[in-house]
Amino acid sequence: MPIAVLALAIAAFAIGTTEFVIVGLIPEIAGELDVSVPSAGLLVSMYALAITLGAPTITALTQRLPRKALALGLMTLFTAGNLAAALAPSFGTLLAGRMVTGVAHGVFFSIGAAIATSLVDRSRASRAVSLMFAGLTVAMVVGVPLGSFIGQTFGWRAPFLLVGALGVLSFASLALFLPGNLRIGEALPLKRQFALVATPRLLSLYLITVFGFGGSFVVFTYLTPLLTDVTGIAPASVSLALMLFGLATVVGNLAGGAASDRLGATTALGIVLIGLVASLAMLLVTQGSVWAISVNLAVWGGFAFAISPIVQSAVVETAEAGSPGAGAVASGFNIAAFNLGISGASAVGGAIVAGPGVGMTPVVAALSGMIALGLVSLTAAKAQENRA
Repeated sequence: MPIAVLALAIAAFAIGTTEFVIVGLIPEIAGELDVSVPSAGLLVSMYALAITLGAPTITALTQRLPRKALALGLMTLFTAGNLAAALAPSFGTLLAGRMVTGVAHGVFFSIGAAIATSLVDRSRASRAVSLMFAGLTVAMVVGVPLGSFIGQTFGWRAPFLLVGALGVLSFASLALFLPGNLRIGEALPLKRQFALVATPRLLSLYLITVFGFGGSFVVFTYLTPLLTDVTGIAPASVSLALMLFGLATVVGNLAGGAASDRLGATTALGIVLIGLVASLAMLLVTQGSVWAISVNLAVWGGFAFAISPIVQSAVVETAEAGSPGAGAVASGFNIAAFNLGISGASAVGGAIVAGPGVGMTPVVAALSGMIALGLVSLTAAKAQENRA
């Protein structure tokens, strides 16, 4: 793989750390800033909403900008947003800083997937995207548990300072290794951009993203209180559980990209979603045992994050086949779909925590995965009907 793809992965690592480290810090932030745990959960859902709105909009408006310059500008904005969060005097200011960071996150992944696929031949496109997304999943192994530990030891502001430093490192790696002559592609009129959403194949992929990947966040957003209040894990040990989950996401992400290249997106998604639904449902059984839920977390993490490279590469390939140059815009809509799913799932999870209790979050997450699996089945049936 070109070293430029590794540079994209380093930036994805920084972005993944800031997105998910908040999961281990929600109780501390809620206590210090005097808000409820469900309210603190807005730091996840509103971050995701900022990506949902910002990714397709800003990606569309910046079509004509050189890709390298745009990537560097986004990492600058990303770093500034994290520093603002670290210095926030109130919950509202912290939320605003998170949303600024979210916009930079969304646009970076929109253009990043298209850049990654443009750096390799078509036969390695899914693996290039999965390598970039590996930065996101490695963040689950290293960045998120380490950030949670630092936050619990030195205060919740410290991880945001750490991520700000990662932003500077990411800027440097992109400046050094990303080619300056990246293809910008044809600038699509707004009408054609939004027509992408109505394309049956792309619309199906977007909905699979919303319900398949996003559904896990009904549970994941409130994983810390689930582990501490229901399973009985000591708060200091939560970072170890997050590290286990993160290790599984790395394996799942790389396996998902390889499976997509080998089996095709539809078959790979069907297998992954069956495993995802089963592992989410099993959380109802395993949440009472430390050892059982540890195994369950690993299985769930692998299946959950195998979805990303499969869908993202399929979206870029489908869009480029229908309209050359449309990959980045279509990718932006998919990043929006990822985070629409996260935002909605986090909000639903907050309502469940405030009502029936955190132990019931896996039920809704599993149902969401079943909807995604149904969409894959319908897509496969439609494709077979068209071939007949």
